[in-house]
Amino acid sequence: MTLLFSTEGRNVLKEIRIHGRGGQGSVTAAQLLAHAAFIESKWVQAFPYFGAERRGAPVKAFARISDAPILLHSQIYNPDYIIALDPNIYEIVDVTEGLKKDGTIIMNTTKKPEAIDLKGRRIATVDATGVALELGLLVAGLPVVNTSILGAFAKATGEVKLESILKAIKETWSGSTGEKNANAAELAYKRLIKGW
Repeated sequence: MTLLFSTEGRNVLKEIRIHGRGGQGSVTAAQLLAHAAFIESKWVQAFPYFGAERRGAPVKAFARISDAPILLHSQIYNPDYIIALDPNIYEIVDVTEGLKKDGTIIMNTTKKPEAIDLKGRRIATVDATGVALELGLLVAGLPVVNTSILGAFAKATGEVKLESILKAIKETWSGSTGEKNANAAELAYKRLIKGW
């Protein structure tokens, strides 16, 4: 695997794997995250991984963020970050698979980080579902959690600024839809609980 290094010798390529269920917006989350990083003049990739899954089936999406051109074009096997859109996905899918030793998991759940047993991993939690319900952010009667979890990602990792997430959201959806989704990201940013 090709690694990219800056003049300080640190790895400048960050890889993110998003776990969710079909219909939760995993692919849109990856695209919005890449859009936000692009706003900050970073090199990006965003792409899905799924077959014939139906709504509710486990799905994955990926994003890469780098300070230099990205030469990789494979799915992500050793992510720096995991985003879990579904509160129970870790019970049916090994979300920690390949996660780097110092990697971080950002989870949509009402639980505190210390209440989640995932092999001693760094975990941050936010009730993204609660945020969506509070704001009436629903599609087909289901809460939209992907935009709020990106606000939490910004706070947990510092890889992108909240302002860039908000701009990406508002450039994707105009009017009240954009505002409501941006509000969700801001609320989740404020409510994130870090377990470290």
